[in-house]
Amino acid sequence: MKKVLIFVTNHATLGETKEENGTFSPELTHALHVFLEAGFDYDLVSIKGGKAPVYGTDIEDDAVNAKILANETFQQRINNTIPAADIDVNDYAGIFYPGGFGLLSDLATNEAVAKMSAQHYEQGGVLAAVCHGPAGLLPITLSNGEKLLADKTVTGFTREEEVDYGTIDNIPFLLEESLARAAKQFRKGQPWGELVVEDNRVITGQNPASAHAVAVALVKHLL
Repeated sequence: MKKVLIFVTNHATLGETKEENGTFSPELTHALHVFLEAGFDYDLVSIKGGKAPVYGTDIEDDAVNAKILANETFQQRINNTIPAADIDVNDYAGIFYPGGFGLLSDLATNEAVAKMSAQHYEQGGVLAAVCHGPAGLLPITLSNGEKLLADKTVTGFTREEEVDYGTIDNIPFLLEESLARAAKQFRKGQPWGELVVEDNRVITGQNPASAHAVAVALVKHLL
């Protein structure tokens, strides 16, 4: 059975505020729904391991989110994430970074995880990320010294969406600006509308509405 490596954050607040945060639940659960339907297994991995903070667990009228959150296996895995140092990236068919503001404070700068993703990519693997998840792609440097994103077109959570969400003044950095500087091109659609960009085994989605489609795109690469 093919397995997807999912990197989740250990950071439990919005930046340096006291507002509870972490991984945004629907971006994780909607992707997991696609992976499981396709017959894939998954591991939840974080820098430190242990219980991973999640928010957005109480969204109304989201049956997929509620179903995955209630799953016993998921609960066991999100409460006992595997430390990144304990995994072998060769065990996985693809890598996925769900969003949420938490990873702006850890995965966005973590060199150890970035090296794992670089190794996976250079061995022919696929990297997928949604919303704030593409922040996890920023520190990835390939063996030739080039940044992964230097010749890629990507998308991610936009400035307009940060303003709409009321987070623009509290985020550690503005993802759109960082991606625009790091990548060959930053592409965006209308705020809150689905947008997925694929560029040479790097798949990115703009916002929560794009999580399902990002997962579908990843599965197509792995089948």
